[in-house]
Amino acid sequence: MNEISERKNRGQWVQTERAAHEAWALLTRKSALAAQIMHLLVARVGDHNAVVISQGTLANLTGASRRGVQKALKVLTDNRWIELRQIGDRGTINAHVINDRVAWSGKRDGIRYSLFSAIVVLSEDEQPDRDQLGQQEPLRRVPRLLQGEQQLPTGPGLPPPSEPTLPGMEPDLPAAKIGDDGA
Repeated sequence: MNEISERKNRGQWVQTERAAHEAWALLTRKSALAAQIMHLLVARVGDHNAVVISQGTLANLTGASRRGVQKALKVLTDNRWIELRQIGDRGTINAHVINDRVAWSGKRDGIRYSLFSAIVVLSEDEQPDRDQLGQQEPLRRVPRLLQGEQQLPTGPGLPPPSEPTLPGMEPDLPAAKIGDDGA
């Protein structure tokens, strides 16, 4: 089974160690907000056990204050539930790396590379252009070649060194396969 079909068949599962799951129950008594944040983060992890999210968005998701979120994150980091990697200079947006001995999604081997890949959760409230969201011009589309099609460069091209390809030297770009649904 290849990696793509394996990923499709895996579903949206996360796993926990039994001992960690029991410790999570005790964490609820120590700090209900820390346990709630842990659940929110674990529910959003991908294959690399990290989620990028701001303290403000965590506060909105939990219904807590920012200060409460900061205290709860300290409980989680001090007790080694998560590791924080700061993004930017203010420390209010972090990559929250879930301890892979507590909870994980996907294969466990190579999971310590989670510092380099994460799920990013954004809140429209924190966007400087929030009043324009949904009204922007569409992004530029990159043309794609479908299976069986060939690239046919046209036009005069630019002056050297960006000139058109030489006859017989046209690049063969990868193609995308169209499914039964036409996508």
